[in-house]
Amino acid sequence: MQKTVTLVITGGIAAYKSLILIRRLKEAGVHVIPVMTRAASEFVTPLSVGALAEHTVYDHLFDLQHETDMAHIRLMRDCDFVLIAPASADFMAKMAHGLADDLPSTAVLASDKPIILAPSMNAAMWAHPATQSNRQTLLKRGVEFWGPADGELACGDVGNGRMLEPETLAQLAIGRLQPQALPLASKRVLVTAGPTREALDPVRYISNHSSGKQGFAIAQAFQRAGADVTLISGPTSLDVPSGVTCVRIESAVEMLEASLSTLPADIAIMTAAVADWRADNIAENKMKKVSGQKNLTLRLIKNPDILVSIGKAETRPDIVIGFAAETENLFHNARAKLRSKGADLILANDVGDGAATFGADTNQITMFNEVGDETWPTMSKHEVAEKLVQICIDRLKDQSK
Repeated sequence: MQKTVTLVITGGIAAYKSLILIRRLKEAGVHVIPVMTRAASEFVTPLSVGALAEHTVYDHLFDLQHETDMAHIRLMRDCDFVLIAPASADFMAKMAHGLADDLPSTAVLASDKPIILAPSMNAAMWAHPATQSNRQTLLKRGVEFWGPADGELACGDVGNGRMLEPETLAQLAIGRLQPQALPLASKRVLVTAGPTREALDPVRYISNHSSGKQGFAIAQAFQRAGADVTLISGPTSLDVPSGVTCVRIESAVEMLEASLSTLPADIAIMTAAVADWRADNIAENKMKKVSGQKNLTLRLIKNPDILVSIGKAETRPDIVIGFAAETENLFHNARAKLRSKGADLILANDVGDGAATFGADTNQITMFNEVGDETWPTMSKHEVAEKLVQICIDRLKDQSK
């Protein structure tokens, strides 16, 4: 039976990419039902969309020819899923608040199929609290998000808000319709991310500046490639990527236990910034300043080495990748870590003075493996994640030869 996608095109400069998306889907044998907002027709014509889709374009709620049989309900139910690409901030707001003032918004509200959004907007619009609130509302209702990506925007700004490229969206859609087409389908992936917190007393802890952004981007990229991803995350403010299983932890000991319980896995990517030390004894009550006291001595003990535990586990994953954040001697320290940790790859970055890594949207990586090293150009953390996915796909292929 032919697979069908209802494609909703909303207003925005990225609407022209929908024409390429339709062509790629059709080339893969996918039947496309096109739906357009009035604003979308200011960027691409219904004639062009209909010609490429080889299907009637639905764009008007009060169309006697189509609405006598309640087409706005039928067209959203005679498909495998609904893809909204591009999804504008306005359309996201309509969905979040249940508005139905035109054919696309009415049809989406009536849909009983999975709904996926590919957002496209200015970076400031995407980051605005109203948009993020709408996103959270939609996520809670089970709506899936593909993107947006970082990059140069139509307005000239650079940031997060760019619609994923049509080839990427087509690949994701085809993978959704034909799971076996995804390169990492049936593979289990463990990702650790964020910092750990090591309690000193009920209100204080030892931690670091890790935001978890790189690990979350990696988890999202592997999930898109078809993998069954478990993300073990320390405290962060990030949203869990759609389709990823997330286990929230606080301490290094908790992260180790959660990671080991995830095994067996095919791939393990340990991006978490794990505290090396923890308090020997955690005070039961808040430690108070004592009059005249000028010093406080804390006794610390070593935390377990999670990367070593995974790299040398009895059920060791086929690929084990560690991250190294260094402030000095990056090449020497990363090579030493590769040798001692039982890892296949170490991805190292400089987090010393002036290096914008913690909390940033970009990363500058040097990859170390058994034969040498390779320095990557500065790229977004999402681009790092996509590159890492391809590296793992290639290594798995080599291992199977």
